[in-house]
Amino acid sequence: MKKVTRRTAVSMMCAAVVGMSALLTANAQASTDNYPDKPIRIVVPFPPGGGTDTIARMISHELANELGTTVWVENKPGASGTIGNQSVAKAAPDGYTVLLGITALVQAPWLYKNLPYDISELKPVSQVALSSDVFVVKSDLPVNTMEEFIEHVKKNPGKYSYGSYGNGTSSHLHGEQFKVINGIDLMHIPYRGSGPEVTAMLSGELTSAFIDITAISPHLKSDKFKVLGVTGSKRLTSLPEARTFNEMGMEGFNANGWFGFFVPAATPDPVTSLLSGKIQKVMKAPKIHDRLTDMGLIPVGNSAAEYAKIVKEDLAEYGKVAKETGIRMD
Repeated sequence: MKKVTRRTAVSMMCAAVVGMSALLTANAQASTDNYPDKPIRIVVPFPPGGGTDTIARMISHELANELGTTVWVENKPGASGTIGNQSVAKAAPDGYTVLLGITALVQAPWLYKNLPYDISELKPVSQVALSSDVFVVKSDLPVNTMEEFIEHVKKNPGKYSYGSYGNGTSSHLHGEQFKVINGIDLMHIPYRGSGPEVTAMLSGELTSAFIDITAISPHLKSDKFKVLGVTGSKRLTSLPEARTFNEMGMEGFNANGWFGFFVPAATPDPVTSLLSGKIQKVMKAPKIHDRLTDMGLIPVGNSAAEYAKIVKEDLAEYGKVAKETGIRMD
């Protein structure tokens, strides 16, 4: 029997490692090349019937046609979206579990001390739509502009309130930031979602409110409130006369709310790119574009790299807002 020298043994071990590495690479490549070869699940971290759910189901049908496979939606609500977000962050990084996330992903890290996942565990795929909050006041208030409202509130400290669609939401952050910037006293009244908040505004229960555009759009012709401004980087097509906060000299309101797709961070880049490309193609479909516009949203459909840049910038922006306002949810 031929004696195996140390050098020979080391060589054999190296060859085995190289062989195993090549096999794993080949398997990974095969998996990527065949993607998708089974159904894809889109996780919506909120209950059925809301804006995020509507968008997910709308896009899933077109995306299934583009990918040639079944694309189904699973609602995993709870803990302000944390349960659904975590489920995708910890899922197998194979491109078959996708999250339709919202702006709360870049707000939560600054508001909650012990999130069960880190945003770095999620990889941006494509941003599909931009949203804005609309600032409205009761129609019987003796004001017609933002400047007049601020002056009126300053003259009547402790008398007025603002509503939000929940603690720790964009509307809550916007409200507290609005108070800090202008040095005014407004009591925060949180509601469990935009629906109840809109009802409260229409009934005259609230003095003012930051309301998501998708919720207020059906009521824009109401005589129960006046629109004094919108958040985001530009004016809304549905409200061309409403100035942005930036136009009114208030910084920190430029970041739009958004909806966008994410996959687990370790998902292979070729899979992410393919998925992103198909989503971008879906977003160019007139019926998708028109329906999102009817909802008061701005359709997007950008690349994974472009979306990653936005997520990074918005994460930093909301960190500043949380620090300035002192908001913490735990």
